[in-house]
Amino acid sequence: MELKESGEMYLETIYVLNQRTGFVRSIDVCEEMGYSKPSVSRAVALLREGGYLTVAKDGGLHLTEAGTEIAERTYERHTVLSELFMKLGVSEEHATADACKIEHVISVETFAALKEWNKKL
Repeated sequence: MELKESGEMYLETIYVLNQRTGFVRSIDVCEEMGYSKPSVSRAVALLREGGYLTVAKDGGLHLTEAGTEIAERTYERHTVLSELFMKLGVSEEHATADACKIEHVISVETFAALKEWNKKL
């Protein structure tokens, strides 16, 4: 199953929420992303079918190894790009919004170069 941008966003959100609270349910994802319960339920089902997450009996969402790998990669891209844009003088609001869009389409090569350049700033 090829993961689309929305799938990456869900995985990243679950990852961030888990880092923040240690336990994530679908309702937490709804509240964080501002999506309806049916939308999140459908996404969770697709991500579960794709092998990116599991759902425990208590409703907890748990990323699989594949899901964690994608979530960590997406989150790293988001944080590095946001930081870089803010160093360039972009407001935090615009930097994070732009990073959120770019993190899904930037190539591995370009991201690696930007990441190294960001370290030098």
